[in-house]
Amino acid sequence: MSSIRQHAHQVMRFGEGLGGASGPAQDPAIARSWRRCLHQHQLDPSRPEAPCVVEERRLAERREPLDNLIGIARGQMSSLHQQLGGRGRTILLTDTEGVVIDSLCHPDERREFQRAGLWLGSVWSEAVEGTNGVGTCLVERQPLTIRRDEHFRGRHTGLSCSAIPLFDPQGGLQAVLNVSSTREELSGQSQFHATALTTLSAKLIESCCFLQHCEDRYLLRFHAQAQFIGLLSEGLLAFGGDGRVEAVNEAALALLEESRERLLGRPLESLFAVRLDELLQRARPEPDTCWPLRLTSGRLLHARLRGQRLRSLPAIPAPLPGRQREAAPCFADAQVQKDLARALKVLERDVPVLLCGETGTGKEVFACALHRASSRAGKPFVALNCAAIPEGLIESELFGYRAGSFTGARKEGMSGKLQQANGGVLFLDEIGDMPLHLQTRLLRVLEERRVMPLGATEAQPLDIRVISASHRDLQALVAEGRFREDLYYRLNGLCIALPALRERSDRAILIEQMLEEEAQGQRLQLEPGVREALLAFAWPGNVRQLRNVLRALVALNEDGWVSLAELQRVLPAAVAATRPAQQADPLAAAERDALLSAVRRCNWQLTAVAAELGISRNTLYRKLRRYGIRRQVD
Repeated sequence: MSSIRQHAHQVMRFGEGLGGASGPAQDPAIARSWRRCLHQHQLDPSRPEAPCVVEERRLAERREPLDNLIGIARGQMSSLHQQLGGRGRTILLTDTEGVVIDSLCHPDERREFQRAGLWLGSVWSEAVEGTNGVGTCLVERQPLTIRRDEHFRGRHTGLSCSAIPLFDPQGGLQAVLNVSSTREELSGQSQFHATALTTLSAKLIESCCFLQHCEDRYLLRFHAQAQFIGLLSEGLLAFGGDGRVEAVNEAALALLEESRERLLGRPLESLFAVRLDELLQRARPEPDTCWPLRLTSGRLLHARLRGQRLRSLPAIPAPLPGRQREAAPCFADAQVQKDLARALKVLERDVPVLLCGETGTGKEVFACALHRASSRAGKPFVALNCAAIPEGLIESELFGYRAGSFTGARKEGMSGKLQQANGGVLFLDEIGDMPLHLQTRLLRVLEERRVMPLGATEAQPLDIRVISASHRDLQALVAEGRFREDLYYRLNGLCIALPALRERSDRAILIEQMLEEEAQGQRLQLEPGVREALLAFAWPGNVRQLRNVLRALVALNEDGWVSLAELQRVLPAAVAATRPAQQADPLAAAERDALLSAVRRCNWQLTAVAAELGISRNTLYRKLRRYGIRRQVD
């Protein structure tokens, strides 16, 4: 007891400003903690009571949400215990309130550590036990070693502890890994060795948690030096199919020289000098090779990408110089990629391709991408919409005419679409609306590969590849006698059924891409719930309807913020589709609304949000994930 009183006297002298600069509190972290214990927590360093222990039922409740972490940490705790010699130390895992949720020691030493309060369910928060490895680590959020008389309470001066914080993939504190010893003969070198091994174990636990948490996401592993990929110093970055950052580790923050707040929710294409579709081509379920990856700043890194590889896309060249810049098509849907590859193979063999599907599914975009991926990418791509031209003009538009062929004709004549497409690709959109008599002429041209303009006396040779499209059922039109059966079979070398937007797996990527195109460089944020509503809507008008809605939302945004209320005015059905689930659980809807209000009010400073709501950051993260709330950053 004399040693406890002596230590308490030293602590109180420090509190009165009489401790000098040579005592245990010369470490700034210890000094801060002692002050908190004296002034904030009002603790008495001489009180001898043992640490409090939570009851079994409450301990089970605390362990349940951390079962996955406990399972991962258990193996590392066992390995760490063996590396430290197997005796003389106990390994503790605590939650964010300092409650021990798992422990490991030699069976013969269990009673010794229990007497010191180092056992399952004991509470080691700084507010309860004063300065100690676990509690002070939780406050300081950094690795700490607390040796003997650096503890606040006199009864703990026989302990030496090394505590390392464990962070989740979003940067939230989720636990503490601690090594404690009751041996007096431990040297500073021995404690340093224990701290180093504990730090290594903590990093391994964090990495395992990161990999497991993000197993259904794309995982980018990178480093400035290729040989360091796969080691603890590698950067880890997880993202979804929409190409936005969802999680990063500390090494990634250092390598990218960015803060976590600036990275989460950010599109990859603003970080790396590569298009998302090109990056996803690198994905492998078990990547074994690394490749160069440049930041937008030009700095070179090396990387591997874990994830389901997108099926190989034919290379789509950039538009020719002088042509208006075209937006890259979005073909991240696996079936669309497969269809594009199949269509390219047959088109290269001069087999006509017929595109079918609902209106607005992007048939012309698909045809244009097919042309750009083909060997005729540098040759003309000519499109004719058979439903958009008056019946009387289709013939002259398609076949052209010579000067003076009919009243009102141009004096110099006109080349038809067939001639304009010579050497390239002709795209006949809405072919089902072509008049029957022109179907006969078109069939003859396709069979003979020669075209006779109106008023001409000699046919001209023709070299074209043909892609046609229709949202109508051409077989039904054939049965009704409104479409020539022989032309149908001539055009239908390969039929590609383009999926409706509601059936595409790349809707999220498509929305992001189209929103960026419509924003034209303007920075926009979507209020939480807007993206979910856009993804959930059935889109009867498909991609065409989506583009019009996004264009309206961009035009109506307020200070770069696209609100759910504005979407309600532009497309009420989209918002209505997301309401039934909320109405089924009014308490959940109210909680979600409260979270939304808090994060907006605190400008997404999650520490401030958690403090305002009176919950831990871990709980806040769980609730944000539960309700699908995430920050939108462009």
